[in-house]
Amino acid sequence: MIKNIFLRISLGIVFRSKRCRMLIVVFAAVLPLFAQLKLPKLVSDGMILQRNAELVIWGWANSNETITIDFKGKSYQTVADSAGEWQLMLPEQKAGGPYEMRIKGEKEAITLHDILIGDVWFASGQSNMELPMRRVAPIYEDEIKTSECTFIRHFFVPQRYNFKQPEKDLPTGQWISADPETVLDFSAVAYFFAKEMYEKYKVPVGIINASLGGSPIQSWMSEEALKEFPQYYQEAQQFKNDELIREIEEKDSIRIAEWYAALWKNDKGFQKDLPWFLPHIDTSDWLTMTIPGYWSDTYPDIQNGSVWFRKKVEIPGHLAGKQAKLILGRIIDADSVYLNGEFVGTTGYQYPPRRYEIPANLLQKGENEIVVRVISNAGKGGFVPDKLYALIIDNDTIDLTGEWKMKQGAEMPPLAEQTFVRWKPVGLYNAMVAPVTNYRIKGFLWYQGESNADKPYEYRFLLPKLIENWRDDRRQGDLPFLFVQLPNYGLPVSEPTESNWALLRESQLVTFKKVPVTGMAVTIDLGEWNDIHPLRKKEVGERLALWAQKIAYGEKNIVCSGPIYESIEVKGNAIWLKFKEIGSGLVAKDNLPLKEFAIAGPDRKFVWANAEIVGDMVRVWSDKVAKPVAVRYAWADNPANANLYNKEDLPASPFRTDNW
Repeated sequence: MIKNIFLRISLGIVFRSKRCRMLIVVFAAVLPLFAQLKLPKLVSDGMILQRNAELVIWGWANSNETITIDFKGKSYQTVADSAGEWQLMLPEQKAGGPYEMRIKGEKEAITLHDILIGDVWFASGQSNMELPMRRVAPIYEDEIKTSECTFIRHFFVPQRYNFKQPEKDLPTGQWISADPETVLDFSAVAYFFAKEMYEKYKVPVGIINASLGGSPIQSWMSEEALKEFPQYYQEAQQFKNDELIREIEEKDSIRIAEWYAALWKNDKGFQKDLPWFLPHIDTSDWLTMTIPGYWSDTYPDIQNGSVWFRKKVEIPGHLAGKQAKLILGRIIDADSVYLNGEFVGTTGYQYPPRRYEIPANLLQKGENEIVVRVISNAGKGGFVPDKLYALIIDNDTIDLTGEWKMKQGAEMPPLAEQTFVRWKPVGLYNAMVAPVTNYRIKGFLWYQGESNADKPYEYRFLLPKLIENWRDDRRQGDLPFLFVQLPNYGLPVSEPTESNWALLRESQLVTFKKVPVTGMAVTIDLGEWNDIHPLRKKEVGERLALWAQKIAYGEKNIVCSGPIYESIEVKGNAIWLKFKEIGSGLVAKDNLPLKEFAIAGPDRKFVWANAEIVGDMVRVWSDKVAKPVAVRYAWADNPANANLYNKEDLPASPFRTDNW
């Protein structure tokens, strides 16, 4: 009978008789019998459970089904509700393992293996938290080789959005132990943090990594939390409309596809019998450009579209035929690379470093030719300066900077940026945060802010609200919230100026000062002017770990921060600054004069200032300002020379004494 009902419903038959209506009721009544005992993806083999905290284990079963958990020689029991949902509270556990856990329903049982008890951290944010170890591998080869540790585990939350309601589970996911292969997919910041914590306390460390490149903070907040921010709350309501999302994505897809179709159709590099990626092409009518650089700086008439580049390289006989690495820094926006007419790799967007493997027997003795087809969608296309451009063969490095031949393949209008629906308010919270809030943790790691730098003042209200939102969800009190202050990025400035990145750092500093049980890792010395994804993630993780030791583990005597501005005193033509978190004392890095201090009088015009350390204070003055009233330090997108530290080698946070 049941099989027949399945068949008839699947055929879309409309039942009108009393007998058929009765059969459907019977079918609905027996449906729960087919429900399975199910656990959330986080509650699985290899999980790390939070020590010294009541543990929530939850899942789904038949309505009113009795559920039993056997763990470490004890049994715990509950009954599923009418919807089949259940949860059990396990008492606090000490660090240890591995253990097994058996979860039994009335007809089924699930056994979980290799469970550890330790400390679990929820790591979130945008691309600099997401950035995996494989992206920073060139500077951390030894760390990767020695990464095997079953007591450090990583759970990657699938990157999804939902604007309608918080989800109850994740579609996929598993706990992965660190080793030289798996660690390549771990968040680099979170891995180095976990490594520090494990080496310090010898307690298992679990990382739940819920991060997504480009995401603004409002996408990680609940609908209720966003009611204090009407603009974002209303935007979240709009995107509950599936038809709106479909329309946006369809229009974007068509527009982008048409742009690329026209590009390929019009690219002269593919239209001849001898495509331009082949060697020995006649380049007598090609232009010359010095690489690295942006072609519009040299040839303003060449803007967007495809531009082909080629360079001849001499390979000595003892290096011919060997495997090699072709390093092409970073390229804006996309590239395809050929060597001696053979395709060797492609990258579809501007941010990843270009590292291409050259197979054996492709390099030949004598002349070799590298061809790079670059696609620029909008803005300035080209090769990012101050990056490595080289061919590396064994221990030999062949420099590829200098003159290259270039020719435009296809001229195109700028491609308008697509609408990234996944970044809209609430979406990531519902799909990536809400499903894991039952899981007990030690604290939060947060690295985000770049995508909110266009409204930096607003961030000092958004970040505290996010912290409150996430703490309330967990119902574990004021869990430690450790975050990264934005690093230096962009071109240095020759004169004091305004800066959105500086304002956002100030919003982060304000949050740190006002919200209890928070720690802020200052990274003003770890950025790269030409890369929004700086490689030095080990120091970021280590600085977060210092804060964890203090506020999560109660290490009272540890110095976890560089100097933090506290107060100002005007004396004559100088301003004296007092700091907290000076550790063993203030120092100027590398014994150089203090830099990046600016001073202003009542006219509010800042000029570069002299500065010196006097005991535990800093004196700032300028002959150009007779009556100073305000000082700023490292107030720029990239204050490249900021060098105020404490003796523990931790940098001072950028700050200003004014509120202009």
